[in-house]
Amino acid sequence: MRVIIMGCGRVGAGLATAMSQRGHHVVVIDRDETSFARLGGDFAGTTVRGVGFDREILIEAGIQTADAFAAVSSGDNSNIISARVARETFGVPRVVARIYDAKRAAVYERLGIPTVATVPWTTERFITMLGETPQSALWSDPSGALVIAQVALHEEWCGISCAKFQELTGARVAFLHRLGAPVLPEPRSVLQAEDTVFVATLASRLDHARATAALPPIEGDGE
Repeated sequence: MRVIIMGCGRVGAGLATAMSQRGHHVVVIDRDETSFARLGGDFAGTTVRGVGFDREILIEAGIQTADAFAAVSSGDNSNIISARVARETFGVPRVVARIYDAKRAAVYERLGIPTVATVPWTTERFITMLGETPQSALWSDPSGALVIAQVALHEEWCGISCAKFQELTGARVAFLHRLGAPVLPEPRSVLQAEDTVFVATLASRLDHARATAALPPIEGDGE
């Protein structure tokens, strides 16, 4: 892929290096030329000095043939403007923006621009590592209609198959963490004690799925 990254801070430089190491052609844009030093001497991509939402700068970076665009500067406004220009003006198929303001992130998700809301994501990671179940979704599609989220199970779900879990909760088990390792379950796979369960469900059904999973399984709960 041809990937353009706007912003060469720690996140941008790390992303550029990782994508370059995977064999992609990477172009990094930043208004501060000294920031390119973060890329290191082994960086195989190219750099462009300028503002990431300037049309001429984007064209110089190759936006017209880009397959992906990531806006990861330190400014929400700059990130979302450049992401919208990449998506709406140049038709880049894969666009993502880093957003600090979670409320803004939700708005732009509804506009079809995937976002990474830094503060909420970091908070949820800490919550998970402290042994609690995050209440917000871990992932949602651009429309916000479909989510992947962690759910807490009542102990009596142990021994219940993933197919039966879906039937009763309306949520599909997307994956499990079991004994420290990820597991992709089949419908006949059985839930076990100490499993950490992640489900895929419609956002409008997440609360129902969580409420059902927190209680003992009862036949007839599914809709």
